[in-house]
Amino acid sequence: VNNNKKESELTMKFLRSGGNLRYISLSTSQSQKYSSSKTTQESSDESHTAKHATIPPMPATDFKPEPYKGIPYEKALQVRRSTLSPAIYSYYKQPMLISQGHMQYVWDHTGRQYLDLFGGIATVSVGHCHPHAVEAVKRQSEKLWHVSNIYLHPNVDYAEKLAAKLPDPLNVVYFVNSGSEANDLAMLMSRLHTGCFDVFSLRNGYHGASPYTMGLTAQSIWHYNMPRGFGVHQTMNPDVYRGIWGGANCRDSPVQTQRQCDCGPNECKACDMYIGELKDVLEHTTPKGGGIAAFFAESIQGVGGVQQYPRQFIKRAYDLVRAQGGLCVADEVQSGFGRTGGSYWGFESHGVIPDIVTMAKGIGNGFPMAALVTTKEIAQTMSSALHFNTYGANPFACAVGSAILDIIDDENILGTSKSLGTYILKELELFRDEFEAIGDVRGKGLMIGIELVTDKASKTQLSAEETNDIFETMKDHGILMGKGGQKGNILRVKPPMCITKEDADYFLAVFRQAITKHQNK
Repeated sequence: VNNNKKESELTMKFLRSGGNLRYISLSTSQSQKYSSSKTTQESSDESHTAKHATIPPMPATDFKPEPYKGIPYEKALQVRRSTLSPAIYSYYKQPMLISQGHMQYVWDHTGRQYLDLFGGIATVSVGHCHPHAVEAVKRQSEKLWHVSNIYLHPNVDYAEKLAAKLPDPLNVVYFVNSGSEANDLAMLMSRLHTGCFDVFSLRNGYHGASPYTMGLTAQSIWHYNMPRGFGVHQTMNPDVYRGIWGGANCRDSPVQTQRQCDCGPNECKACDMYIGELKDVLEHTTPKGGGIAAFFAESIQGVGGVQQYPRQFIKRAYDLVRAQGGLCVADEVQSGFGRTGGSYWGFESHGVIPDIVTMAKGIGNGFPMAALVTTKEIAQTMSSALHFNTYGANPFACAVGSAILDIIDDENILGTSKSLGTYILKELELFRDEFEAIGDVRGKGLMIGIELVTDKASKTQLSAEETNDIFETMKDHGILMGKGGQKGNILRVKPPMCITKEDADYFLAVFRQAITKHQNK
């Protein structure tokens, strides 16, 4: 309710339009005039563009953050600019100093609360400082922090617990410290196992920024002017929104593109064409006689802007790769641990079982850990020489990882991700139909992308300046989001998977105002 006495506003009316709840503040005279002169349909239509749309309060939380007592904001900013890597950039015109977090919320140094819809880049899976995870850390910190994995320790059974979340025969775990390191190891392992060198990935994919994986990543904004990607080849990205082919029934998502599609039942012409491109790349780049090492693909492209492929593309691509003796690697760094909703792993919705699965981010809820899981046969390849990781599978990491798996199972994180993600996607679909600046909405579970454009016909990416204006408006109302895509025009929603419907509704109300403000400029 709006209690602004100066404007003597007395009522808040909820107007339903296309399944969306709208919040409209009206003065007494406006309310009388409105109710007497508008039809139900006209009232619904007008609510879309009402100048006095009011955002409801951010959902309340019982958590009380501690007063900030750290270094001054100016000192933190000075250290960031003078002492940390100059390649690091900060979101927002005035960089944020986040001092505390609890579940889906964070607080800055002034004590202001924000709804975190980016989760440290899809990393905080079950909630900031989740009480169960915090308790596990406390217990372990009083017993044993680190011993090298040349020794046994009581938490080593975490490997078995993690492997149990994957289908057979994926049951051998290599613990590392980051997604880049996991993919780096997957490249090495696949080359050793197959005896082949050529590796394939998709354009627009992101698999890390280490010297080895930089070539596997196919986005120029992550590339330095140096030799990279020796033996790595990219095929056309099967993007059904911007790609050459794609239609309104291609994606495994609650929301489809607005492109026309004349495919019949159980067929996808776009998939046929993109598979044809992969066949062509394999034919022209593999050695005489065939033989490849691996094919890497994210289950849903994360950094690239939550891009999804046509149904059956991954399955058919795996068939092509395996026919030439290659291994299939599923990069689950962002899409794993329930992020896509309903299942632990994104690859499950593609109907495949990879040869190698890489994972990070959500595995530790922010703790720096990652893993690679593969078969015993493939894992045996690494025994031809010594392989070692100082911090991988240490007692602390295993305690944290085990606690996160418990939370995912005990709190039905998979179900929350699916139900709330679908709700948000379907609401955003209505926004897309209403606003010219929203070109596409896509994703699955709580891995959601909103592509901003100048207009739907041309699909021209919204400029960085205009995208940032929307981004700033969201932040000013307490919503933190991410950005992605080659042009940075795709908003990414990947929150801690403990958010509520009230959080979702608050986000939708704020986003409606931000996009309306943009279009009314």
